[in-house]
Amino acid sequence: MKNIEWRDGTLILLDQTKLPTHVEYLHCTDWRQVAEAIKMLRVRGAPAIGVAAGYGLILAAAEANRLAVPFSEQLSTFYEWSEELKETRPTAINLAWAVNRIIAIVKAGPFSSMHEIIERITHEALVIHEEDVQLNTRMAINGATLFKGKQNLRILTHCNAGALATGGLGTALGVIRKLHEQGQLEMVYADETRPLLQGARLTAFELHEDGIPVTLETDNMAAYAMQQGLIDAIIVGADRITTEGDVANKIGTYGLAVLAKFHNIPFYVAAPYSTFDFTLKDGKDIPIEMRADDEVLTFQGVPSAPTGIHVLNPAFDVTPHELVTAIITEEGVLTPNYQESIARLQSVVVNK
Repeated sequence: MKNIEWRDGTLILLDQTKLPTHVEYLHCTDWRQVAEAIKMLRVRGAPAIGVAAGYGLILAAAEANRLAVPFSEQLSTFYEWSEELKETRPTAINLAWAVNRIIAIVKAGPFSSMHEIIERITHEALVIHEEDVQLNTRMAINGATLFKGKQNLRILTHCNAGALATGGLGTALGVIRKLHEQGQLEMVYADETRPLLQGARLTAFELHEDGIPVTLETDNMAAYAMQQGLIDAIIVGADRITTEGDVANKIGTYGLAVLAKFHNIPFYVAAPYSTFDFTLKDGKDIPIEMRADDEVLTFQGVPSAPTGIHVLNPAFDVTPHELVTAIITEEGVLTPNYQESIARLQSVVVNK
């Protein structure tokens, strides 16, 4: 099923908060609807929210064009709205990357009307979407090379880094899909991913729908699975990667990396170029989104903890580069020294 589609001036988003029991679509005709969908995780996954934001900017430009003010004021208002859209989720760098990419084109101009800008933004948003489809496929191929000659693989993944989180096959799940296609995969172990259960609701749903064998486990069962020799490798996605190779991903990822190190299990990260933040060196500088208490205090709207207690609810954690075996990208597999390999990645992409 399509999770993001641009059709006749409307952004159609699969409401992922309703899965797996209901398949419902949002029809966004206002950029604020897109911002709300991103903030409330109706559309989620770093690459996917970047794609959605691109389309959201079309809607913002169209609304600015309807304002009965001079072009310069329309443009100024559009820039203000683009900043609001960019701030809906602070950790996933793909969101800011997509918005900044389109805003840079607008500022480079020259444009004499919002109508011209709308046409140019529409073209670029579609390009970003198509690029994501293609790079997912390249990432899957590159990631599969890490397992050449291996059979009956048992892969652990965390959160959802699949087709629902991207415009294509997925990042981590793209690699897993490729291994399944090549007959190398025995089982995928999917963490539930507390507190919003993206692993249970989305990853297990995707894999089951595709006929890929999946075993669901709660997050605190991952150590047991490793101890029992059930896991051959871990593959996760990412929301931001620094120039040193520190990785921000869904809360619980860091714990998996520590466990993998102890059990001598390779820990792989799959992410596109747009997930790298070339302005940050150290993971401690990555902004971590703190989410609402109710996500922990309730379970699907039903209270599951005492009222009035304090809650710690970071959406992400940061895995130090020392715990990352390799980073899978559309341009190849990066290995330590990450400062050097990530710098080469940047050079390759910039010079394309």
